[in-house]
Amino acid sequence: MSLLLPKSKEEFGNEDYWDSFFKARGSKAFEWYGEYNELAGYFFKYIKCKDTILITGCGNSSLGQNLFDVGYRNITNIDISQIVIKQMNQKIDGRMGLKYLQMDVLNTSFCNENFNVVLDKGTLDALMPDNKEETHNRILKYFEEIQRITKCGGRYICISLLQEHILSILLDYFPNNNWMFRVIRCFEAERAAVNNGERLMPVFMVICTKFNLLTRQILEVNLNCHEKMQRFDDICQVKTAISSIQHAVFVCASLQQNSISSDNEICLELLEMENSKPKYTVYAVDNLPEKKNCSYAVFIVPQGRESEWLFSTENGRKKLTSISKCNRLLVVTMHRNQKYGTLEDVQNELSDIIRDLTPANVKTQKVPCLSLGTEGVGKRTIIHEGISEISGGYIVEDVEAEGAKFRRLYFLSNQLVIQSEAKLKEYKNRKGIVKEVADLNYLTCKHHSPMILGSYIACTKKPNSSVAILGVGGGGLCSFLNKFLPATKVIGVEIDPEMIKIGIDWFGLKKNDQLKIEVNDGLKFLQQYSEEGQTLSAVLFDVDSKDTSIGMSCPPKEFLEDEVLDNIRKIVGTEGFFILNLVLREESLRPHIVSKLVKRFENVSSYKVEEELNEIFICGNLSSSNSKNKIAEAAKILNSFFEKHDNESCSIDVNLFNTEVE
Repeated sequence: MSLLLPKSKEEFGNEDYWDSFFKARGSKAFEWYGEYNELAGYFFKYIKCKDTILITGCGNSSLGQNLFDVGYRNITNIDISQIVIKQMNQKIDGRMGLKYLQMDVLNTSFCNENFNVVLDKGTLDALMPDNKEETHNRILKYFEEIQRITKCGGRYICISLLQEHILSILLDYFPNNNWMFRVIRCFEAERAAVNNGERLMPVFMVICTKFNLLTRQILEVNLNCHEKMQRFDDICQVKTAISSIQHAVFVCASLQQNSISSDNEICLELLEMENSKPKYTVYAVDNLPEKKNCSYAVFIVPQGRESEWLFSTENGRKKLTSISKCNRLLVVTMHRNQKYGTLEDVQNELSDIIRDLTPANVKTQKVPCLSLGTEGVGKRTIIHEGISEISGGYIVEDVEAEGAKFRRLYFLSNQLVIQSEAKLKEYKNRKGIVKEVADLNYLTCKHHSPMILGSYIACTKKPNSSVAILGVGGGGLCSFLNKFLPATKVIGVEIDPEMIKIGIDWFGLKKNDQLKIEVNDGLKFLQQYSEEGQTLSAVLFDVDSKDTSIGMSCPPKEFLEDEVLDNIRKIVGTEGFFILNLVLREESLRPHIVSKLVKRFENVSSYKVEEELNEIFICGNLSSSNSKNKIAEAAKILNSFFEKHDNESCSIDVNLFNTEVE
């Protein structure tokens, strides 16, 4: 079929080309952008049976015959090609009121306001292969002819791919000449094309309704089969909506034909037309194809779980695809402040994108939908929102996951990263009222376990032990240390007073004789301690960086400057420890940081947190063998504490320690 299409786009508007085209095709119908059956629903909505209809550039399409056969009785078809008109007149077969005339759409002989409907199925696209001045003038002449022959209240209905230059000229002309402008997407025509083995292309129907006078432009769009018509204020919004759909469809079309197993995943955001914020994020992830795998499936992440490693990182989603045994997996996450129904409702909302991303070799109509056990769409409740002068907007929300309930703090600037987290438990007060409170004996952050372990080594069996934690956040680490090492003085240093308030109000942070919270810049705190000759058993860095321009999320780069590390070395002395939570997005930064630590401490041990970017460094002056023994002893004590409080999931694996970092 493609050999019969124009070799160059200029040929679309050439009469000789179309004569040769129809000679080559003979009597076989050629349908632009869908058969009648796929478009019938739209025709019934916008064309009345009593309407006088003109079909421009009809070619040998059976559209006119189809419309006549379902009750339309006044249909005129015109085309520039004498050959095709002769062919079509031979097919009238007693259909009185169905006419085929050879005529140039740019210069018809019809009377003014002769038609209720001018129906253009691919003709505009054929007439406007480019945006040259000559082409532009030709299309304006076409539109002026439509303006002349269409009755007031009549419609120009154009089925098109709406390339940028075509959409622009439609919007430039009709809304500015008292025509109401509406665009809808023809999903049935697209599906039929794909089922016939053709490439997925977005097909649109433009419906322009003629008025004597409009006091303002009326611009309406419906690009989703599940949504109502949306009205826009200006043509730029219409162009943006159309182009975003086209871009997404082209990406989908590419994914239908190709595997991306050797490349990065593809990410798409799905929005409802009336909302500028995404409702769903869809990640398309491919494995190397295996026959034993499921060809294609969808994984819907319950609300509140999207920040977990398995769903929030590319490596996590790759692993999820692998353990799901899928050649292609769509991982779908949901967003805050959106309304979701049941899991079935969500599946229905996602049906279009699921269909559009189906690999071409997958024939099954039913795509498996996976999720986490019985959680369905999940549940999250925002319990507090606020603004920090330092960190910006934030939210505190409660999330149900794996049969438990968790409270989480997120910064709106980075909503996929949990800043603070606490597991909730029920507590009955003296009045018998049951409340949900933070379980301070439970560590929700995996990287806190090795930091606690290092603190135990630094403080156990030492009178007047003390630790400083730079970066309090919700206070989970401070609160746990206060419970686990009750004889140790814990000093939390936090630059943001709003974070301390959040910790106290929502995460169970309570000051006492052994737990002090200080609002201060961590660097100034260390400098002051060093200058005054004060000592600490351990200094812990658990502070995040706001600078996204470098590949280090924790700590800020200033915290690893030589002067700062020298201050720490002086503060902890020969028996104390420096415990660092390091989060790198660029692994190339690690050797330089390690060299700084090794230069100042005789022994540096590290603990790489599984499935996370965190690496914990415990820096001290123990020998390597002594360090191993101390770590094993501390792990035993810490794990016993977790077991005592029914929190075995927090247990630490000593085999993940490297006690000879160089």
